[in-house]
Amino acid sequence: MHKNGDHKTDMTHPNAALIERFYEAFQRRDVEAMAACYAPDVTFGAPVFVELHGGEVTDMWRMLVSRAQEFSLAFSRVTADDQTGSAHWVASYVFSQTGRTVINPIDARFVFRDGLIVEHRDRFELWRWSSQALGAKGALLGWTPFVQNAIRAQARRGLGAWRAKTGGGEHRLALGRT
Repeated sequence: MHKNGDHKTDMTHPNAALIERFYEAFQRRDVEAMAACYAPDVTFGAPVFVELHGGEVTDMWRMLVSRAQEFSLAFSRVTADDQTGSAHWVASYVFSQTGRTVINPIDARFVFRDGLIVEHRDRFELWRWSSQALGAKGALLGWTPFVQNAIRAQARRGLGAWRAKTGGGEHRLALGRT
Protein backbone atom coordinates (compact mmCIF):
# COMPACT_ATOMS: atom_id res chain seq x y z
CA MET A 1 0.00 0.00 0.00
CA HIS A 2 1.16 3.54 -0.73
CA LYS A 3 1.56 5.97 2.12
CA ASN A 4 -1.72 7.44 0.91
CA GLY A 5 -3.54 4.13 1.46
CA ASP A 6 -4.10 3.22 -2.19
CA HIS A 7 -3.23 -0.26 -3.34
CA LYS A 8 0.14 -0.58 -5.00
CA THR A 9 0.24 -0.76 -8.76
CA ASP A 10 1.25 -3.93 -10.57
CA MET A 11 4.98 -3.40 -10.75
CA THR A 12 5.67 -5.93 -13.52
CA HIS A 13 6.99 -3.30 -15.93
CA PRO A 14 10.25 -1.46 -15.07
CA ASN A 15 8.83 1.86 -16.29
CA ALA A 16 5.89 1.53 -13.86
CA ALA A 17 8.48 0.99 -11.11
CA LEU A 18 10.30 4.13 -12.32
CA ILE A 19 7.13 6.23 -12.05
CA GLU A 20 6.47 4.84 -8.60
CA ARG A 21 10.06 5.65 -7.49
CA PHE A 22 9.61 9.19 -8.81
CA TYR A 23 6.44 9.81 -6.78
CA GLU A 24 7.75 8.08 -3.66
CA ALA A 25 10.77 10.40 -3.82
CA PHE A 26 8.41 13.34 -4.32
CA GLN A 27 6.46 12.29 -1.21
CA ARG A 28 9.75 12.41 0.73
CA ARG A 29 10.68 15.73 -0.97
CA ASP A 30 13.84 14.02 -2.23
CA VAL A 31 14.50 15.99 -5.42
CA GLU A 32 17.82 14.24 -6.09
CA ALA A 33 16.02 10.88 -6.22
CA MET A 34 13.37 12.45 -8.46
CA ALA A 35 16.09 13.83 -10.76
CA ALA A 36 17.67 10.37 -11.01
CA CYS A 37 14.46 9.21 -12.74
CA TYR A 38 14.88 11.80 -15.52
CA ALA A 39 17.09 11.69 -18.61
CA PRO A 40 19.50 14.67 -18.75
CA ASP A 41 17.56 16.06 -21.74
CA VAL A 42 14.11 15.66 -20.16
CA THR A 43 11.30 17.99 -21.19
CA PHE A 44 8.43 18.95 -18.90
CA GLY A 45 5.16 20.69 -19.57
CA ALA A 46 2.21 21.71 -17.42
CA PRO A 47 -0.42 24.47 -17.40
CA VAL A 48 1.85 26.75 -15.33
CA PHE A 49 5.35 25.76 -16.48
CA VAL A 50 4.52 25.27 -20.15
CA GLU A 51 7.86 24.01 -21.48
CA LEU A 52 11.00 23.31 -19.43
CA HIS A 53 14.15 21.48 -20.50
CA GLY A 54 16.95 19.59 -18.73
CA GLY A 55 18.12 21.30 -15.57
CA GLU A 56 15.15 23.67 -15.59
CA VAL A 57 12.90 20.69 -14.82
CA THR A 58 14.77 19.51 -11.75
CA ASP A 59 15.30 23.10 -10.61
CA MET A 60 11.53 23.65 -10.84
CA TRP A 61 11.00 20.68 -8.48
CA ARG A 62 13.78 21.95 -6.18
CA MET A 63 12.14 25.37 -6.02
CA LEU A 64 8.63 24.00 -5.46
CA VAL A 65 9.74 21.51 -2.80
CA SER A 66 11.80 24.15 -0.99
CA ARG A 67 8.79 26.50 -0.83
CA ALA A 68 6.18 23.84 -0.02
CA GLN A 69 4.24 24.38 3.18
CA GLU A 70 2.09 21.61 4.68
CA PHE A 71 2.84 19.51 1.59
CA SER A 72 1.48 16.05 0.93
CA LEU A 73 1.17 13.96 -2.19
CA ALA A 74 -0.87 10.89 -3.08
CA PHE A 75 -0.54 8.97 -6.33
CA SER A 76 -2.41 6.15 -8.01
CA ARG A 77 -3.26 4.56 -11.35
CA VAL A 78 0.36 4.08 -12.40
CA THR A 79 0.61 2.33 -15.77
CA ALA A 80 3.50 1.96 -18.19
CA ASP A 81 4.87 0.03 -21.12
CA ASP A 82 8.18 0.23 -23.00
CA GLN A 83 7.45 3.67 -24.48
CA THR A 84 4.90 5.55 -22.40
CA GLY A 85 3.27 5.70 -19.00
CA SER A 86 0.80 7.61 -16.88
CA ALA A 87 -0.22 8.28 -13.31
CA HIS A 88 -2.72 10.30 -11.36
CA TRP A 89 -1.50 12.34 -8.41
CA VAL A 90 -2.90 14.87 -5.98
CA ALA A 91 -0.74 17.56 -4.41
CA SER A 92 -2.00 19.27 -1.25
CA TYR A 93 -0.16 22.28 0.10
CA VAL A 94 -0.39 25.87 1.29
CA PHE A 95 0.43 28.27 -1.56
CA SER A 96 3.23 30.37 -0.08
CA GLN A 97 2.31 33.62 -1.85
CA THR A 98 -1.23 33.78 -0.46
CA GLY A 99 -1.33 31.31 2.44
CA ARG A 100 -4.28 29.57 0.79
CA THR A 101 -4.70 25.77 0.74
CA VAL A 102 -4.51 24.08 -2.66
CA ILE A 103 -5.61 20.53 -3.44
CA ASN A 104 -4.58 19.93 -7.03
CA PRO A 105 -5.50 16.69 -8.87
CA ILE A 106 -3.10 16.06 -11.76
CA ASP A 107 -2.90 13.56 -14.59
CA ALA A 108 0.66 12.84 -15.69
CA ARG A 109 1.93 11.35 -18.94
CA PHE A 110 5.46 10.07 -19.46
CA VAL A 111 7.70 9.04 -22.35
CA PHE A 112 10.68 6.78 -21.63
CA ARG A 113 14.08 6.20 -23.19
CA ASP A 114 16.82 3.92 -21.89
CA GLY A 115 15.05 3.33 -18.59
CA LEU A 116 14.56 7.05 -17.79
CA ILE A 117 11.81 9.62 -18.17
CA VAL A 118 12.56 11.77 -21.22
CA GLU A 119 9.23 13.61 -21.30
CA HIS A 120 6.85 14.45 -18.45
CA ARG A 121 3.53 16.23 -19.03
CA ASP A 122 1.22 17.18 -16.17
CA ARG A 123 -2.37 18.17 -16.88
CA PHE A 124 -4.70 19.95 -14.47
CA GLU A 125 -7.36 22.65 -14.47
CA LEU A 126 -5.49 25.97 -14.18
CA TRP A 127 -8.71 27.82 -13.41
CA ARG A 128 -9.46 25.41 -10.55
CA TRP A 129 -5.89 25.84 -9.25
CA SER A 130 -6.07 29.65 -9.49
CA SER A 131 -9.41 29.68 -7.66
CA GLN A 132 -7.80 27.88 -4.74
CA ALA A 133 -4.40 29.58 -4.79
CA LEU A 134 -5.52 33.13 -5.53
CA GLY A 135 -9.00 33.24 -3.98
CA ALA A 136 -11.67 35.54 -5.43
CA LYS A 137 -9.42 36.97 -8.16
CA GLY A 138 -8.58 33.46 -9.35
CA ALA A 139 -12.19 32.30 -9.16
CA LEU A 140 -13.51 35.28 -11.09
CA LEU A 141 -10.72 35.75 -13.62
CA GLY A 142 -8.60 32.61 -13.54
CA TRP A 143 -10.27 31.21 -16.65
CA THR A 144 -9.15 34.18 -18.79
CA PRO A 145 -6.08 33.92 -21.03
CA PHE A 146 -4.82 37.20 -19.55
CA VAL A 147 -4.72 35.86 -15.97
CA GLN A 148 -3.46 32.42 -17.03
CA ASN A 149 -0.62 34.00 -19.03
CA ALA A 150 0.20 36.26 -16.07
CA ILE A 151 0.39 33.19 -13.80
CA ARG A 152 2.73 31.49 -16.30
CA ALA A 153 4.93 34.57 -16.65
CA GLN A 154 5.19 35.00 -12.87
CA ALA A 155 6.09 31.32 -12.43
CA ARG A 156 8.74 31.54 -15.17
CA ARG A 157 10.22 34.69 -13.59
CA GLY A 158 10.18 33.00 -10.18
CA LEU A 159 12.05 29.98 -11.53
CA GLY A 160 14.59 32.23 -13.28
CA ALA A 161 15.19 34.19 -10.07
CA TRP A 162 15.47 30.98 -8.03
CA ARG A 163 17.98 29.52 -10.51
CA ALA A 164 20.03 32.73 -10.47
CA LYS A 165 20.03 32.78 -6.67
CA THR A 166 20.95 29.11 -6.26
CA GLY A 167 23.39 28.75 -9.14
CA GLY A 168 20.90 27.26 -11.58
CA GLY A 169 22.05 23.70 -11.70
CA GLU A 170 25.74 24.09 -10.92
CA HIS A 171 25.59 21.14 -8.48
CA ARG A 172 24.28 18.84 -11.24
CA LEU A 173 27.33 19.36 -13.44
CA ALA A 174 29.32 17.09 -11.16
CA LEU A 175 26.63 14.44 -11.60
CA GLY A 176 26.73 14.72 -15.40
CA ARG A 177 23.29 16.34 -15.52
CA THR A 178 22.38 19.62 -17.17
